Amino acid sequence: MEQKIETPFRQGAAPVEGAELAYIEWGADGPPLLLLHATGFSPHLWHPLARELSRDFRVVAPYFCAHRDCEPEAGGLPWPTLARDVTALARGLGLSRPFVAGHSMGGTVAVIAAALCGLDPAAMVLVEPIFLPQILYTAPPSIEFHPLAKKSIKRRNHWDNAEEARSYLRGKELFSRWDDEVMDLYLAHGMEKDRGGGITLACPPRREAGLFMGGMHLDPWPLLPKVEAPVLVLEGGISGNRTYIDLQKAVSLFPRAEYREVPGAGHLIPMEKPAETTEILREFFLGAR
Repeated sequence: MEQKIETPFRQGAAPVEGAELAYIEWGADGPPLLLLHATGFSPHLWHPLARELSRDFRVVAPYFCAHRDCEPEAGGLPWPTLARDVTALARGLGLSRPFVAGHSMGGTVAVIAAALCGLDPAAMVLVEPIFLPQILYTAPPSIEFHPLAKKSIKRRNHWDNAEEARSYLRGKELFSRWDDEVMDLYLAHGMEKDRGGGITLACPPRREAGLFMGGMHLDPWPLLPKVEAPVLVLEGGISGNRTYIDLQKAVSLFPRAEYREVPGAGHLIPMEKPAETTEILREFFLGAR
């Protein structure tokens, strides 16, 4: 697909155990900042935030969709594996005591990396992290009983062109409030051409479902008291996840944590309110230096 947006970043890949992890990097000076994306999305969507944050930080965003097998019926790609991979990436790039912002899956992966893998973050912002009710982690893994995997595996995965995809996505609640630039980035980098001349998702539904299933390999709740870094948890004021994810409880379990609601935002806060999210991250991380 023709790229429509100037995106002044560097792309690379680094070896992790048994695989190679792709990443995007903005800026070169300042303390390191890792941005960990949500399930099924692309690190390119961080661009409006990273463009501004790279004035103060060296920003690195890995891409978790394509570097390992991810069959949903086989349990997907375990999030502890992603946590080890991002920790290995940080070490390989010399990102000592990075600041970390993780969205959705990325937030939970950040917690696992900090608590179990030795990432040693200076501070973390967790944007709508996925901490499911604990009883779900005790059940046999099943796509049908995972509240997110069972939706994602049915996601539409073909459009004739980018404008048809844009119109379709804008009609869906999940995408209806997206910032225009972020939507353009998603169409440019979150889609790819298929053999028939149309476009499909770069992270197809089965792989997205497999990533969601990977979250069932470890109950993150016992890890929260082990995170020593300062933590800010962001929750969308109208997020659908509020019905089954108790982020206020999560905040109470971290040793050093704050909670902040983002009014008018759903689950995809960075896509809906990139400027506001940027300022929240900048203020919190600069204050923690």
